[in-house]
Amino acid sequence: QVPLVESGGGSVQAGESLKLTCVLSEYEDNERCMGWFRQAPGKEREGVAAIDSSGSARYVDSVMGRFAISRDQAKNNIYLQMNALKPKETAIYYCAADSDTSNDEVGRCTPLPDEYDYWGQGTQVTVSA
Repeated sequence: QVPLVESGGGSVQAGESLKLTCVLSEYEDNERCMGWFRQAPGKEREGVAAIDSSGSARYVDSVMGRFAISRDQAKNNIYLQMNALKPKETAIYYCAADSDTSNDEVGRCTPLPDEYDYWGQGTQVTVSA
C-alpha cells in the first residue's frame, strides 16, 4: 500500500478557486502515474486529471482550461489547482497512484479510475451557488 494524504478541500462559492495537495510517502517511488478523481453523492467515482513523472498531464473535458494538475517530484507532492468552480463539482476529491511504474510514460497516464490501485482518504470540496 502506498500512503497518500490529500488536503486543501473546503467550502467555496461558485466561481472561486481551491488548490488541493496530495503527499506521497517519501519512501515510495514517485516515478509513477498519479491522478485526481472525485465522487459526488450518489454518483460513481470519476476522473479529473492525471500526470506522469515528467509533468505531462491529461484532463477530462469538463475541467479543461479551469483545472491544472502539477507535481513536485522533490517533495513527492501533486497538486490540483481548481478555478471557476461550479456547484455540480461538489464532491470528495481523491488522489491516486498507479502501482505499475512501467505505465509512467508520456501520454500513458490517464484519468481512468480503474488504472489506479492506491487511493487516499479524500478531501471534501463543497461549492455553493
